[in-house]
Amino acid sequence: QVGLVESGGRLIQAGESLRLSCTASGPAFRSYVMGWFRQYADKGREFVAAISGDGGDTRYAESVEGRFTISRDNAKNTVYLQMNTLKPEDTATYYCASRNLDFNPMAVRNNREYDHWGQGTQVTVSS
Repeated sequence: QVGLVESGGRLIQAGESLRLSCTASGPAFRSYVMGWFRQYADKGREFVAAISGDGGDTRYAESVEGRFTISRDNAKNTVYLQMNTLKPEDTATYYCASRNLDFNPMAVRNNREYDHWGQGTQVTVSS
């Protein structure tokens, strides 16, 4: 069983930067593909970014490409989402998720392909 806890979300001004963290409990963190998704009110979860177990492969949603960076520290069982040049449309609840399968570039964009989820952290970007 994997437990995931996100942190770092807060109210922030447009144009500023913020880093989210997600710490995992349980064994074999380095074997998990990790993903970040976000959810707007009354909508489904939207893919943001994913990273392979060794950190060597990443994928991003087009809307965040070039602004957001996903990374991981397997020694700390933690995955990060560095968010730069934030926009009001980035306002959402951000979730991290783990996938105990290979890094399939298409599958990692699908929230149904993930096994475990954190509770979410709210990011609010004011204009």
